[in-house]
Amino acid sequence: MFPTLAIVLLLQGFYASLSAAENLPPYIHQCRWSDPKVTECFIHAMMHIRPWLAQGIPEIALPAVEPFRLNELSLSLTTGPNGYRVNLRDIDLYGASNFSVTHFRLSEKGAPFELQIRIPQLRINADYTSSGVLIIIPASGKGSFHAALAGVTAVLRGATSSAPRAGRDYLRVDKLNVDLKIRDVNMGIRRAFNNNAILTEATNLFLRSNGHEVLEAMMPQLRLKIAEVFMGIANKLLAKVPVQYLVRD
Repeated sequence: MFPTLAIVLLLQGFYASLSAAENLPPYIHQCRWSDPKVTECFIHAMMHIRPWLAQGIPEIALPAVEPFRLNELSLSLTTGPNGYRVNLRDIDLYGASNFSVTHFRLSEKGAPFELQIRIPQLRINADYTSSGVLIIIPASGKGSFHAALAGVTAVLRGATSSAPRAGRDYLRVDKLNVDLKIRDVNMGIRRAFNNNAILTEATNLFLRSNGHEVLEAMMPQLRLKIAEVFMGIANKLLAKVPVQYLVRD
């Protein structure tokens, strides 16, 4: 979801450069730089494209955001030689396409672009592996991890550059920072520890009681991985589309 939003902003310039006689794809709400309310137009364009984001847009190489996928997060939740450690793999996030744009600022005079969005709820499913001791209970095992994150606010700030190639200029995303704020957290595991009910309930009690602390432990990796996914998708696309198509005079 996060990568697709910024790409949509760049694509508006590309499609605005097409002649009026050409048919625009249905997911594009066309904007013009000459519009005194061009920022509001970009926001409307992002809201317009939401129905297509859930399924993906193959013709511009945008993957589906339902689910939005991350590969792995590794967490150390308690200290010591037998500290409780958790590894999450094959992480699927659901609900990312149900966003609203609350703020957008174009990049000007070297300042980064800034985009703020809100999502009512994100659901997370992942494969779960743990090791170490949880309180006084050995808690090594495998299972499935599930979480519901309510009241999600994301702020993306980034910088781009351009370079010539074959007589044309191409954009590249050089830097991206992602900040996340989440109001409510509810997380737990299932089918863990060979269905040992005592260990599973002890782990779920820990996760329910310390949900915000566990989420805070995830945040540094989560922000970096979201930025990494964004840059990979955005730069793959931007390598094919020259600036002359992205921006209309």
